[in-house]
Amino acid sequence: MGIVEDAHNVKVLGFGDRNIVLAHGFGTDQSVWKHLIPHLLDDNKRIILYDNMGAGTTNPDYFDFQRYSTLEGYTYDLLAILEELRVDSCVFVGHSVSAMIGAIASISRPDLFSKIIMVGASPRYLNDVDYYGGFEQEDLDQLFEAMRSNYKAWCSGFAPLAVGGDMDSVAVQEFSRTLFNMRPDIALSVAQTIFQSDMRQILCLVTVPCHIIQSMQDLAVPVVVSEYLHQNLGGESIVEVMSSDGHLPQLSSPEVVIPVLLRHIRHDIAL
Repeated sequence: MGIVEDAHNVKVLGFGDRNIVLAHGFGTDQSVWKHLIPHLLDDNKRIILYDNMGAGTTNPDYFDFQRYSTLEGYTYDLLAILEELRVDSCVFVGHSVSAMIGAIASISRPDLFSKIIMVGASPRYLNDVDYYGGFEQEDLDQLFEAMRSNYKAWCSGFAPLAVGGDMDSVAVQEFSRTLFNMRPDIALSVAQTIFQSDMRQILCLVTVPCHIIQSMQDLAVPVVVSEYLHQNLGGESIVEVMSSDGHLPQLSSPEVVIPVLLRHIRHDIAL
């Protein structure tokens, strides 16, 4: 295993000539895909999983605060992983911030991405003139302050809000676990990078096909954001709003999400 693969806990499952890359979002790690993986291990696919730097499963000594102050740092990591694994083309499934990381990577290397499947993606979380991202700056400042003052208490409060549904559900417990595994100062830095990001200007440069999948109810990403992506991406795109609740539907509502993901992985956009 190479240095990059080792640092990001890269796992390659299955055999085949079709690469499916699964990338997780904030506060989770590759385990967020555990319900989906068994359904992908059947037909001629190679499944590639990795952890974003800063996830609780990665070595905190490798987290460079300056490098990861923008999403480009994560983009360079993704491209390095694909290069080390000699991936010449893949279906990239990106959850939350990883959808934008994949989109940025596809601008410089469109040849590596046959399509991007975006799950709960947002190019900007802050509201702006003629744009509804779901948050005001005051909301984010309060969120960051809560993380600073008592990270464990913040995790306990944020997890059920983000996941949605029952506070005692297995999905909430799982997200609480992976959130709490992050080192608090790293978690704060990652959250600030994500929530203060604005990728709206680069959407027109993304030319690979994008499948935009969204929960009907999502604390982090209002449904209107999926339509904004659809209207502003530079290539073909399609939107599917699912009946699921929450920002981690692949964890909390696998019975709804897995058939949708499988369909978008297997079938291209009909032109």
